Amino acid sequence: MSTMKTNRIRVYLEAERKRIGEELAISKSSQSLDDRREGSPFGKREEEATESMELEKRLALENRLQLMLDELEKALLKLGNGTYGLCDLCNTRIDPARMEALPQAILCLSCRQKMKNAKANTL
Repeated sequence: MSTMKTNRIRVYLEAERKRIGEELAISKSSQSLDDRREGSPFGKREEEATESMELEKRLALENRLQLMLDELEKALLKLGNGTYGLCDLCNTRIDPARMEALPQAILCLSCRQKMKNAKANTL
């Protein structure tokens, strides 16, 4: 891979890492604001149910953002050690079209699908 292309990928991955990190920080800071409101004398059951649902949504979002951040970190490490573009499981070259569409991809489509199926079977 050319140095120019590697630099372009690195800039993209670092920008995404920064953006996702900021989103995660904002989500976590809004959680601390909600914690301060807890214990309010106006806690009706409907409000508590809504707050609980909102908390679940926010936690799901934070989990997804953290997973994305982890993938970006892993892709940057792979870029640095020369394994960028290779599948973490089967060590084959990931389809260039997939890498173009999803530069932080660390699995080929086949291994990604196997992981999804395995995860679905455990639920």
